[in-house]
Amino acid sequence: MPEQLLFEVDTPLGFRVRCTSAYWDYIVDRKHPVLSGREKEIERVLREPVEVRRSRKDEKVLLFYREDAGLWICAVVRRQDGSGFLITAYRTDAVKAGDIVWKRFV
Repeated sequence: MPEQLLFEVDTPLGFRVRCTSAYWDYIVDRKHPVLSGREKEIERVLREPVEVRRSRKDEKVLLFYREDAGLWICAVVRRQDGSGFLITAYRTDAVKAGDIVWKRFV
């Protein structure tokens, strides 16, 4: 039986990112409980980021950033085979180093 999809979002980079309900529960239960109930905000980060950077450790990993109440929300995505999946998401006070691959111009 396939896992239940929580969301699948189009990004401005031309690919979709998905996350299952079970994996989202893992993120908020084990890694970042502060994001509990905030899955719609993560969808927005992926759909309307301010900036996207490539991970310095893995070229297939992208970090999507959007400002939120004086901090940043970062959605970390692995892209492969033309689509992507959410690795994790978290709040941070700074954007990580890495090559900018997309930036919204205001």
